[in-house]
Amino acid sequence: MEMQQVRYFLAVAKALNFTQAAADCNVPQPSLSRAIKALEDELGGALFVRERALTHLTDLGRMMLPLLTQCHDSAVAAKSLAASYKKGATAPLRIALSHTINLALLVPALTELAKAFPGLELQFFRGDGPSIADRLRGGGSELAVAGPLGESWERLDAWPLFDEGYELVVNKAHPLAMRNRVSLAEIADARLISRPYCEQADELDALLRTAGIEQKAGDHILSDQDMLSLLEANVGIALMPESARGNVALRGVAVDGVRLRRSVSLYAVAGRGRSAAATGLMKLLRAADWTTLLPAARPA
Repeated sequence: MEMQQVRYFLAVAKALNFTQAAADCNVPQPSLSRAIKALEDELGGALFVRERALTHLTDLGRMMLPLLTQCHDSAVAAKSLAASYKKGATAPLRIALSHTINLALLVPALTELAKAFPGLELQFFRGDGPSIADRLRGGGSELAVAGPLGESWERLDAWPLFDEGYELVVNKAHPLAMRNRVSLAEIADARLISRPYCEQADELDALLRTAGIEQKAGDHILSDQDMLSLLEANVGIALMPESARGNVALRGVAVDGVRLRRSVSLYAVAGRGRSAAATGLMKLLRAADWTTLLPAARPA
């Protein structure tokens, strides 16, 4: 089936006159008639009852009309989108973020990028380390921002953006919020909620177990966004990367004995072509002054 045949079919279905449809399509009537006949042969039946003044759709033609209309509209939309992309009017950008990355950290760069690409279309994917690596490998995302992925694929490029430690994040109304530092022993009896989706969850759990601390494991938390909502409601406390905290209702407290750190990196696949928007975001993120963006650099 060719799109030209579909276009001719829709013209005849609208005019119910082969001569008029040929004129509307700016083609000789014999050419239009041959195209319609070829389409009918392919679909296995007549699409029109051909009568000079009373041409009309057959049952098969009526069945095909909405489907071929959709087919035609989709083809036109695809062609228009391709033209917009070629001209730079449309700039889709597929970014994978781990569950532990605060999107607010990327907003300054994305704001600048949107100025350079008015047609910017952001498509985000959230996942854990392995799923983000798979997403990059399969081409589902052009770029990723995450902590350690635990991935040794030789084609995976990584550019460290910033290094950070972990802190105890609590509601400002929580008793521990009055402290600048606490010991591990002081949080042993608190409702410490675990973050199993974190790229370094196993390392953190091992550190706490060594100190005899069991995190609250019955909760099923899916992301730092969910975690922050719970902490804002003061239903528990959590050990989180310093960049996670961004809510004014929350405070970060240093914990003695927790020396775990992580490197947040920008990831991409080496040797794979990238869109202009992706290249622009890479430059902005790598050039950013992250000390001005991290919550730890601001007064608590």
